[in-house]
Amino acid sequence: MMKISGLIITYNEEKNIKEVLECFDLCNEIIVVDSFSTDKTIEIARQFPNVRVILHKFEDFTEQRNVALDAASNDWVLFLDGDERITPELKKEIIREMNASEQKDAYYFYRKFFFGGKPLDYSGTQSDKNFRLFRKSKARYVSGKKVHETLEVNGTIGVLKNKLLHYSVTDYESYRQKMIHYGILKGKELASKGKRFNIVMQYLKTIFKFFKSYILRLGILDGKAGYLLCYLQSLSVFETYESLKKEQNN
Repeated sequence: MMKISGLIITYNEEKNIKEVLECFDLCNEIIVVDSFSTDKTIEIARQFPNVRVILHKFEDFTEQRNVALDAASNDWVLFLDGDERITPELKKEIIREMNASEQKDAYYFYRKFFFGGKPLDYSGTQSDKNFRLFRKSKARYVSGKKVHETLEVNGTIGVLKNKLLHYSVTDYESYRQKMIHYGILKGKELASKGKRFNIVMQYLKTIFKFFKSYILRLGILDGKAGYLLCYLQSLSVFETYESLKKEQNN
């Protein structure tokens, strides 16, 4: 099989780091780009023999990811987040693809979303997919995106059938803080592009985000967890405009 570099960016991931690093057992090297964690993330990561830890001050997610890409010695990279897990079936599919006579240049992974340990089927999660396996010579994260980073692929694209497990929400409060943080970064991104704050748009987009996730994307069928997820996603939109307003007034 072709050599693969496992990549991950971290900050205070001591609860996740061991399990996610174990998902990289098909990689011959693992690069951890850490933004100066204050917990045991680095200590745990360095217990793995093929891990290299790079400390890099956090500016935005795109910058951190591109630092990891530049550090990889292999062309093929497998990029995971701390809250993602590879199933045995997905691992076999990755190995089959890498052993095939021809490969695509980048692969989408669909993700199965979990809220507090409970799998969700709707709330917009049913179409959630990201690039996780790709040739770094054919792809780069687009500069200027501070959050919800975008991989630009100059090549062929494939989609793997088996889903990546996404344990994004461990508890309500930590996810609420995460959504607020994402909103703040998105607001800064919009300000850097010259966008202006508009209170009407703030409320319209916040309401539409909830309506889209909860009604159009059937979040209502996910019960209480679906309602909370849709609410927190719309909160992130509201905080985006709060952040934009603050940047505009500075």
